[in-house]
Amino acid sequence: MKKALALIVLSFLFTPMVKAQGFLSKSEVHGNFELDGMYYQADDALGITDSIINGNEFGFNGFADIIYTLGNFSAGLRYEAYLPPIAGFDRNLDGQGIANLWASYTTDRFSITIGDFYEQFGNGLTLRTYTEWSLGYDNALKGARFVFSPIDGIILKGVYGVQRYFWTKYENNNRGIVKGFDAEINLNDVFNGMSDSKIKLTLGGSAVSKYQSDQNPFYKMPKNVAAFAGRFNLGINKFNFSSEYAYKINDPSAINNYIYKPGAAFIFSGSYSTKGLGIYAQFKRVDNMSYKSDQAVTSNALDINFLPPLIEAHTYMLAAMYPYATQPNGEIGFQIAINYKVPKKSKIGGKYGMGVSINYSQMNNIDRSAPNDTAYIGQSGTMGWNSDFFKFGKQIFNRDLTIEIDKKFNKKFKSTFKYIYQKYDIATIQGHTGEPIVNANIAIIDMTYKLTSKKALRWELQGLWTKEDKGDWAAALIEYTVSPHWFITIADQYNYGNKHSNEKIHYYTGSFGYTLNTMRIALTYGRQREGVVCVGGVCRQVPASNGFSLTISGSF
Repeated sequence: MKKALALIVLSFLFTPMVKAQGFLSKSEVHGNFELDGMYYQADDALGITDSIINGNEFGFNGFADIIYTLGNFSAGLRYEAYLPPIAGFDRNLDGQGIANLWASYTTDRFSITIGDFYEQFGNGLTLRTYTEWSLGYDNALKGARFVFSPIDGIILKGVYGVQRYFWTKYENNNRGIVKGFDAEINLNDVFNGMSDSKIKLTLGGSAVSKYQSDQNPFYKMPKNVAAFAGRFNLGINKFNFSSEYAYKINDPSAINNYIYKPGAAFIFSGSYSTKGLGIYAQFKRVDNMSYKSDQAVTSNALDINFLPPLIEAHTYMLAAMYPYATQPNGEIGFQIAINYKVPKKSKIGGKYGMGVSINYSQMNNIDRSAPNDTAYIGQSGTMGWNSDFFKFGKQIFNRDLTIEIDKKFNKKFKSTFKYIYQKYDIATIQGHTGEPIVNANIAIIDMTYKLTSKKALRWELQGLWTKEDKGDWAAALIEYTVSPHWFITIADQYNYGNKHSNEKIHYYTGSFGYTLNTMRIALTYGRQREGVVCVGGVCRQVPASNGFSLTISGSF
């Protein structure tokens, strides 16, 4: 199928070259690409005794997306190369080739795609396929997708295919077949009497099934595992409420220790927004909701669904040291965020006003009890556990309080002040068995001064204080930009509070970059501290390293 589809796509890509000029004027080719290279160096302080990491001095990740369009028709391919993968990326990525290949025909009411595609139903609790380059993650479906809108306000979707598993071809039922259907109705668009109503209501539902043959020698495995979900979104004036509940039948797997308990996930959120004030609250509960197209896989691959995180997404160096990874076997928690704009020309806001935001989130383990008198909690081959739906477990996975103040002092100078408190179960989240809960206090000052209309100087000062893990840290960064082309950055993270003197290390980096239109080039030299990188609750481990990295990206 892949070879046949390649011929179809390539024929559409190159046929216009031999057609008349009028036909060529209707065709478009566009895309994007990124090349990431790493050259490793020895570093005695980091315990790297030679310049080889994972058996290589170099790491290289690269991709290019090419998309051709002609009227309602479009086709594309994605070429990827990992020669070899940069340290911290899954070694199964090693190789190169056409990772995705697809063709699509779309009208106002109908769309059909053949080949590799991405899709999401609702919040993703039953289905979400996507790619995240910074994680080396891609769970695209290879098969067919249709989207049909019979009337305004109704959208029907259907998918059928198998998921990408690095470079492994689908054969001999080595992973499950995924089928799914989703329907969404916007009542305000469907019913004329509601078109001007202050109440906005959208309803949706989805059903997904995976088929995988039973190849387990120890347990009788269900061949078909179905998941169902219902959702709504309700807007009333300045208020908005949304919710989704998903249920999955028993799905024994390596992730849940082969228990036969059904899975469930629930999300409810509410928000209020008016001039100068926004309030947002969300509740989430997940119980045994890992859903993969291969029960034996435990890595970041073959996830059919997506469990969105309920935390502040930190980007500053020290604030991102303890990122949270979603716990598919069970988590319950909430998030509350308040954003307030202090009015301009007030005593506190001054001439330009001031932004204040407070974000609090907490994720606990779910409360569990043994499924019966003869089994322990999580025992394989049993129903796993019993759990009250709204009861919080005593174990706190993550607690995060973030207070941020944004202040513009004059036309040239502005600053951001942040305080963060984190309570972090590093043993559970990062697998540091036996280590105590981390309690960290973090302070950040981020200041920008405009030297001219095109030149700016930005600097950061950060501190992290904790008695656990590796102790206290300090960080500083200074960045000079010449808009819209140049930037130079120098940064350092210093683990001055480490109880081991030989581990009180400076993690220095220097970066230089140039941007021209859609092209960007960045060269960095320095140390990378060991840690975890997370995007959307999905994480990968990053080893310590030292050396040069080069990134070239662009679009056309």
